[in-house]
Amino acid sequence: MDPLSRRKLFKTALAGAAAPALPAAASAAAARAPRFGQGIEGQRKADLGDGTYRNPIVPGDHPDPTILKDGADYYMTFSSFQSYPGAVIWHSTDLVNWAPVAAALTKPIGTVWALDLVKHGGRFYIYIPVLQDSGSAVYVVWADDIRGPWSDPIDLKLPGCIDPGHAVGEDGKRYLFVNGIRRVRLADDGLSTDGTLEHAHTPWRYPEDWVVEMFAPEGPKILRRGAWFYLISAVGGTSGPPTSHMVTVARSKSIHGPWEDCPHNPVVRTRSADEPWWSRGHASLVEGPAGDWWMVYHGYENGFRTLGRQTLMEPIEWTRDGWFRAKGGTLSTPLRKPKGGVAGPSGIALSDDFASGKLGLQWSFFAPAADEMRRLRFENQALVLQAKGTTPADCSPLTCIPGDRSYEASVVLELTGQAQGGLCLYYDSHAFVGVGFGNGQLHTYHREEVTWMRQPFDATTVHVKVVNRENVISFHHSRDGQQWTRHPWQMEVSGFHHNVFGGFLSLRIALLATGNGEVRFRRFRYHGGHAAPIR
Repeated sequence: MDPLSRRKLFKTALAGAAAPALPAAASAAAARAPRFGQGIEGQRKADLGDGTYRNPIVPGDHPDPTILKDGADYYMTFSSFQSYPGAVIWHSTDLVNWAPVAAALTKPIGTVWALDLVKHGGRFYIYIPVLQDSGSAVYVVWADDIRGPWSDPIDLKLPGCIDPGHAVGEDGKRYLFVNGIRRVRLADDGLSTDGTLEHAHTPWRYPEDWVVEMFAPEGPKILRRGAWFYLISAVGGTSGPPTSHMVTVARSKSIHGPWEDCPHNPVVRTRSADEPWWSRGHASLVEGPAGDWWMVYHGYENGFRTLGRQTLMEPIEWTRDGWFRAKGGTLSTPLRKPKGGVAGPSGIALSDDFASGKLGLQWSFFAPAADEMRRLRFENQALVLQAKGTTPADCSPLTCIPGDRSYEASVVLELTGQAQGGLCLYYDSHAFVGVGFGNGQLHTYHREEVTWMRQPFDATTVHVKVVNRENVISFHHSRDGQQWTRHPWQMEVSGFHHNVFGGFLSLRIALLATGNGEVRFRRFRYHGGHAAPIR
């Protein structure tokens, strides 16, 4: 079919009547989908309610987990990249059910990669590596209460470093390990360096015939247990082939080395593309509520790289020779929950009536300016967003992270001035799909505006909905929220991930406001799973 005929076909479809029903939810992949617990808004959750759990413990884009045990409480945070507020801290009392409690980073300082959350001397610290125009750097923020307030970021002046891992040596001094398995001593307050960056260890190397992305030693985390310091790190590359990333271990009786590699490295690795989780790595160890031990790391879900790297957990056992072994296999089946502990809240509702008068922890701006929050205000149960830029690529959309293979989301747009409002699935400024409304037209986006698909649409209030059925996307619009018209282009987005576009990101739900004027957003609704009725 020639392009002109194809355009005529689409334009004919655009003129059609409202779609009588949403796309069917039955697919072979869905039929084989594993059983999860039922969480808020139909979101999947790990806790199966029978003493077992199924990974992920935190679904959606939550990579590079750093975990802290503080008495009976556990806290985690994750790489937040170009999203602000960032470094969102999650809380649990049983290691399986997690919910966010605070955002530690509100001031944009760059693209945030793998952090380290620690407590020392009664104070909380987060060591934050960032990518800036001038290269990489490492910052630190601190707080006396983990829920905040958190300090402004302090530059440790460590150019070329990422993936910090905090440690306290047998000498009582504080150290920061970084990528390449290098180390620098910190000042006693942890807020500056007190020495030079030096090589600490050359990690174990896999056989040359293994299919991996690259060596890339990174993510060093230090655990002191008994007479040993354990250095847990990642090699193989965090993306690329499914069998790339892996967890390796070394140990020493001194923070200064020498380090001995574990004889059964790697302790975790995806060995086949048939496994449910790909590129498993970037691990930390944590003691459970009853004294058993667990390993937390990330991985891509087979077939759903669009969701980003999700947080996984499996049990470990300590062996008589002082090493440990992972006991979760391929994570293809449910595992027994940690002993002890109490199940608390799980997940966070993405739906928002915007009635609280403040931005919920589910929301973040993508690549914001320093004063981005000035664009936003709340009034009359609406989020009002001042328009910015001309397309989804340059508008710093407001985004949230879905964790379900399938879901629906809807919102009501009210347009003023020459503003365009819209709903997108957004990877980054180069990769997005969605629809926009404004200036009397409906606009279609697939990495850029598909200008020949414009059609007249004269309403200033519009209900818009996105339906994701395992990476097949459809958009719907309505003037009254009752009679819906489905966009004729159903888009397949399984390729919107790091191996194609870079950036280590995920496909997020995004609210758009471009042009000149303002867009009011009302009644944002989310529901996970195939049976996802949105009203």
